[in-house]
Amino acid sequence: MKRYRMAVTVTIISLLIASTPAQSQIGGWDVGIDFPQDDDSNPFSVSEDGAATVDFFVYNDELLPITVEFEYEIPFEGEGDGPESENIASGGNKSFTLAITGIDVWAHQADSKEDFKITVTLVSRASIPQPLPESKEASGELQIPRVYSLEVDVSDPVGPMNAGSEMSLQVTVRNNGNVNDRVGSIEVSDNCPLLTTDNGLDILTTRDIQSGQKTEANIMISASQSHPQRNCDVEVTISSNGAANTGGSDISHDEVRITVEPPPSNEEQPEEPGDPDQTVEIVSSNLPFASPILTISMLILAVFSVKKRF
Repeated sequence: MKRYRMAVTVTIISLLIASTPAQSQIGGWDVGIDFPQDDDSNPFSVSEDGAATVDFFVYNDELLPITVEFEYEIPFEGEGDGPESENIASGGNKSFTLAITGIDVWAHQADSKEDFKITVTLVSRASIPQPLPESKEASGELQIPRVYSLEVDVSDPVGPMNAGSEMSLQVTVRNNGNVNDRVGSIEVSDNCPLLTTDNGLDILTTRDIQSGQKTEANIMISASQSHPQRNCDVEVTISSNGAANTGGSDISHDEVRITVEPPPSNEEQPEEPGDPDQTVEIVSSNLPFASPILTISMLILAVFSVKKRF
């Protein structure tokens, strides 16, 4: 009889606990986020590799331990890796870390912001499932960083160049970052002392390049008349103006190989006779050249002279 009464009492207490709303529990429970500089208006910055870390906590001021489950909503098509379920002791406070990855910062505009959300659901008290689970949310912002990324490409030469000649190469700069940028500095170098280049690429430092767009310029390469036959490596190095202004660094370089050959010979070689023993005779005359009209006139005068004699 006593066992029966005890079982009934436990059952009634369990039902009361299960059906008691959170508002009637002493102290209650909640979820919070540790924001940068303890200011909930500050966003979490996403790194260039598309990652961010969010620290959050769940506290339980109730008289009974609770079991909670977590769900995450990540913007910018990212992924969240955090705890799935945890037990929080009565009067306890547990901290957790949400690791956010997989955000393509190049695919989104710089400085853009979107909300992430952490949903915590209380599923049991004192290991007794709740018929009506209770959920609470905490949210914050993720901010896409400014990514400066310029890429330079030098066109391949169509063929070798001769000493004493010039060759033009096209240089293309593409903005792979997510913010407008321009070329900050340009350096052209080569390993041939008798090869020179002009300043045709300086115009690149005056052009703004929108994200995903490109700009082009030509560089003229000259080889001295006395340049020996040689393979010359020409390298173009550029830096990002935007990265330099923010204290960062973004450098890109590309190089091509140019073959310099001796200048072509303009002297015509005489044709060699087929037979090496054959003698080639050249007949020359010092007499003036008589035109056809003069020859005919002389013949007519000769005819008239003959008629007069007869």
